[in-house]
Amino acid sequence: MAHIRHHRQKLLGRVRRIGGQVAALEKALEADADCAGVLTQIAAVRGAVHGLMMEVLHEHLQAHVVAEADEPQRAREAALVAELMRTYLK
Repeated sequence: MAHIRHHRQKLLGRVRRIGGQVAALEKALEADADCAGVLTQIAAVRGAVHGLMMEVLHEHLQAHVVAEADEPQRAREAALVAELMRTYLK
């Protein structure tokens, strides 16, 4: 997918940050950290992975649904779908 190659460094940066969050979560669990802190870290990881998924999905819609059709209506609809997914799939 060309859009992934085009944004590779940005996506890899996000993945590396997620890896750091997961490593911190692992350390918290090993250190027998309190539940509230662990839950907060889990929520942060979940949010970061969700953000990564939404970024890749948005780029996919733009590259494979909008650009290939070259129709303004399709671009608006793809943007709406991406926003709906971002809102409701949290």
